[in-house]
Amino acid sequence: MVRIERAAPPERSDALEAAAQAVLELMTDPRVRDGGEWAEAVRSWEGGRIRKVVRRARGAEWRRVLDLPGITVTHRTAEVRVHPPVPLDAWPRDLSRLQVSGTELADQAEPEPAGREGVVLWLNPALSMSAGKAMAQVGHAAQLAWWGSDDDARQWWRGRGLAAAVRTATPDGWAELAGAGLPMVRDAGFTEVEPGSCTVVADAPWLRRGGFRPAGSGPLRSS
Repeated sequence: MVRIERAAPPERSDALEAAAQAVLELMTDPRVRDGGEWAEAVRSWEGGRIRKVVRRARGAEWRRVLDLPGITVTHRTAEVRVHPPVPLDAWPRDLSRLQVSGTELADQAEPEPAGREGVVLWLNPALSMSAGKAMAQVGHAAQLAWWGSDDDARQWWRGRGLAAAVRTATPDGWAELAGAGLPMVRDAGFTEVEPGSCTVVADAPWLRRGGFRPAGSGPLRSS
């Protein structure tokens, strides 16, 4: 869930990075990691066809969302809340009635170049995606990067707040990334892009050194 107030919408890049970090916060939360109250739901979700849905809220809608189980991530101009997975037919009413399509945001200035020492989630420059769609895609990429990281890399990443930069690759850069054996999101094509479209690549030094060996199962889908 992304908070979009009419008077002060977040920057697009901030919202995308917050979405990626929110997924990582969920996966590393003690309620998941230590066999807590969300662990079973997350295990079931990871064992099937993983789907992420991004919706938007403002004002009283956002305040009601805060009463539901979840984690709020604040990143510069963006506030994003991630909720533990639920079956498609069991959405809480305060979530299911919120808008999902047409979530659009813009950056007021070009984001600075991403550093090469951490995790960078590179968007495919050939695809046009709404902010909501792109948020789901970078959430997938962050999850794949976490699955592909060993314990040392995960400890290093946690020590830096699980930060992940999101940038759009150049066409030449995308071609290089796509052939590097890095974690890549292939979309199921339910919305906005064709089935099988490669939307995001996750890049980090340790993913390049060791190759990508996913620890989860099942394709990733988004809306």
